[in-house]
Amino acid sequence: MGKRAAEAGDGESNALKGGSRPHKAEDDDELGDFEDEYEDEYESEDEIFEAGVDGRPDEEREAEEREAEERKDAMDVDQQTFMPARNKLGAGETLAPDPSTYEMLHTLSTNWPCLSFDIVPDNLGDSRKTYPATLYAVAGTQAEAGREKENELMVMKLSGLSRMEKARHDDESDESDDDNEDEEPILECKAIPLTSTTNRVRAHQAPQANSSVPPTTVTATMTEAGQVLIHDITPHLTSFDSPGTTITPQQSKPLSTLRMHKATEGYALDWSALVPLGKLLTGDNDGKIFVTSRTEGGGWVTETRPFAGHEGSVEELQWSPTERNVFASASSDGTVKVWDVRSKSRSAALSVQVSGTDVNVASWSRQTAHLLATGADDGVWAVWDLRQWKAGPVKDPGKTAVASFDFHKEQITSVEWHPKDDSIVAVAAGDNTLTLWDLAVELDDEESRDTAGVAEVPPQLLFVHYMEMVKEAHWHPQIPGSVMATGAGGLGVFKTISV
Repeated sequence: MGKRAAEAGDGESNALKGGSRPHKAEDDDELGDFEDEYEDEYESEDEIFEAGVDGRPDEEREAEEREAEERKDAMDVDQQTFMPARNKLGAGETLAPDPSTYEMLHTLSTNWPCLSFDIVPDNLGDSRKTYPATLYAVAGTQAEAGREKENELMVMKLSGLSRMEKARHDDESDESDDDNEDEEPILECKAIPLTSTTNRVRAHQAPQANSSVPPTTVTATMTEAGQVLIHDITPHLTSFDSPGTTITPQQSKPLSTLRMHKATEGYALDWSALVPLGKLLTGDNDGKIFVTSRTEGGGWVTETRPFAGHEGSVEELQWSPTERNVFASASSDGTVKVWDVRSKSRSAALSVQVSGTDVNVASWSRQTAHLLATGADDGVWAVWDLRQWKAGPVKDPGKTAVASFDFHKEQITSVEWHPKDDSIVAVAAGDNTLTLWDLAVELDDEESRDTAGVAEVPPQLLFVHYMEMVKEAHWHPQIPGSVMATGAGGLGVFKTISV
C-alpha cells in the first residue's frame, strides 16, 4: 500500500477526472458557401480538421493533453511500500491501497463494530470465480457501554461484490461471462436481538435431508455475560432469497441458552466438523472447557464435568479435523494442550509451552492434520508439527516450531489455514494488518529472498492488507483466495492477485 497526502483539493481532482472536457466550437456557417478557383491546390476543410494543428488528429492530441493535465492536478502519492509498525505517517497523510494488487476489494459498514463473525456455506457452488460474488455470514456486535441492549446477532447476505476494474480489463480470457460487473455491493441483514456483546460466534451446518429442504444452520454465540446462545438461523438465511418472507419473533429466540460457565465470560468456541448433528466446545476465563452435544430429539446436553488444566483463560479451541474425539486448546498461560473427550480424568493428553505470553488463537490445518498454527500476544505466530510433541514443557519453543515469524509487532488476533492449500495462512494482528503467508517458499531460493528492497520482510510473506483494529479473518471456502475480516471500520472482503 502507498501513502498519500490528504489535501483539500482532492475533491476538485476527482471532479476533473469524472467530468467532461470542453470541445472546440463548430465553425460558423453564417457566411455561406463560395467557390474557390484554386480549390484543387488546397486540402479540404475536413482534411485540415482531421489532421489538426500539429499534424495529428485532434482527438489524439486532446487525449494526451487531458492525461497531462490530470497528472498535474492529481494528488501527491508516495509510491513507496508502507510497513505498519515500521513506518510512520506524516502530518496529513493517509493510507491508500494499491488497487493493482487486488482482484476484489470491498468494505461494508455496520451499526456497531463486530469482534467476531463466521462465514456460512451456501448452495451457490464450490470453487466459483465469477463476479459479482455473493456470500452469507453471521456476526455479533459490540455496542458501546450503556447501550448493551442494542447488540445484535446479524445474519447477512453480501452481494454485488464486483471485481476490480483493472482485473476485469486484464482478464482477456473472460469475454462477457460475468453479468452486472459494475453493480454496487449490497449488505442485507436480518437482526436477532441480543442483550450482551458477542465475544465469539461460530456457525454449524447440518447436511440436507433432501434437495427440497435447505440445510439446517445453527450458531453458537458466546457472550460477555458468560452465556452461550444457540440459534437456528435457517429461516433468516432462506428469507434473503424468498421475497415477502417474514421472520417471526419466535424464530429469533434461542433454541437453547447454555449457562454452564456461570456468568464467567470466555472467547473459545468451536463446532466439530465430524459430528453432523452438532457437537460444541466452549472455554472460559477460568480455564474450564465444556462439551455440549445435540440430541436426536433436538435438545442440547452439556457434560457436567469440565476439562481443566490450564492455569489461565482458555483463548482458543479447535477440534481435530480427522479425530472426532480429539481437540486442542490454547491459553493465556502460554500453553497448547491436546485432549481426548473419552478421558475419564478430564486431563490433557499433551501439554506444550509454545510461548512466554498469552496464546490468543490457533488453527488446525484441514489439509495436513498434524500441523497446528498458533498466534501469541508478543506478535509471534508459529506452526507446529504435532507428531514431534511429547509430554512436558518445551524450554525453547522457537527451535521446535516448524516455522516461526515475528513480523507483526502487536498481538496476533486471528490465524487461519487456507481451506484448500496447506501452505497458505492468513494472520491478523493488533498492528492493523492482515497478512497472507506462503510457507512453501524455500529460504535458500535466491529469487524468494528478493523482497523488492523492503527490509525485515520474510520471503514467505505474500501480502499485507491494512485494516483498522482487525479482530478476525476467515477464508471463504467456496470462493478460492477470498478473505473476509472484521475490524473497527466494519466488514471487509478482498481477494488479492497473490493467492
